[in-house]
Amino acid sequence: MAKTTRGTVTAFSPFDARADAEALRKAMKGMGTDEDTILKILTSRNNAQRQEIASAFKTLFGRDLVDDLKSELTGKFETLMVSLMRPTCIFDAHALKHAIKGAGTNEKVLTEILASRTPAEVRNIKQVYLQEYEANLEDKITGETSGHFQRMLVVLLQANRDPEGRVDEGLVEQDAQVLFRAGELKWGTDEEKFITILGTRSVSHLRRVFDKYMTISGFQIEETIDRETSGDLEKLLLAVVKCIRSVPAYFAETLYYSMKGAGTDDDTLIRVMVSRSEIDLLDIRQEFRKNFAKSLHQMIQKDTSGDYRKALLLLCGGDDE
Repeated sequence: MAKTTRGTVTAFSPFDARADAEALRKAMKGMGTDEDTILKILTSRNNAQRQEIASAFKTLFGRDLVDDLKSELTGKFETLMVSLMRPTCIFDAHALKHAIKGAGTNEKVLTEILASRTPAEVRNIKQVYLQEYEANLEDKITGETSGHFQRMLVVLLQANRDPEGRVDEGLVEQDAQVLFRAGELKWGTDEEKFITILGTRSVSHLRRVFDKYMTISGFQIEETIDRETSGDLEKLLLAVVKCIRSVPAYFAETLYYSMKGAGTDDDTLIRVMVSRSEIDLLDIRQEFRKNFAKSLHQMIQKDTSGDYRKALLLLCGGDDE
């Protein structure tokens, strides 16, 4: 049974890997590059098909497709095309590797990936990280982070969230009370209680806890986190809460703020558009339209330019006016 997907990119049919490889070679051969052909092919094939194209490209021409793309393209457009070529299974591991590599850690990437992925996805990321980079992801992350932010990341890395099942209303009430006492009712904050409850309870249980918390305290849990914590921990706890409520809404907001205001956070824009294109980008578009009074398509159109814009709009797949 095929998994139903809410992505904008699906398997292209009729698909001919060799014909695509030949068209890409022609687009990059000789003087000048035919960017249009490249972006049209790569945005309309799914990731598994792109891997077949890369394999056909090597078979036919003895050349590496990704190396050729890197030498022929530049800037954000190059980054986007190369990201599309990255095999799905290593995409997250690669992003995390680069978030903790070199000087300074990119906490935003750690937060986005570990807050939004399912326990099964996190287990897979750890395994792939070990295979690809011969290193333990948890060790790498603990080496680069500290304090309660580090503790929460480690809890999420265990990927031991309770499975979905019947929600125990007694435990819901208890968790809501514990959070209330750990935050609003306490001088100072007992961060550990927030970490344990938000990091280990099931999604359906936590949704009930958030409702109960509102009843008991008169606050949304996000307001309390905002008041009681700060810095990277606050951002991580808020991301976890948002993903518990709705992963597509979390990504809609992430995309919105990557483009809002002066300058664009292209790394985030590319990472989210590519990583969600086969999963839930249609749902993200819906949430975007609902929450920001404009469509994702309109915002990309306004905020980007050139071949980069063309390719992003094709990934976006339509305008929800």
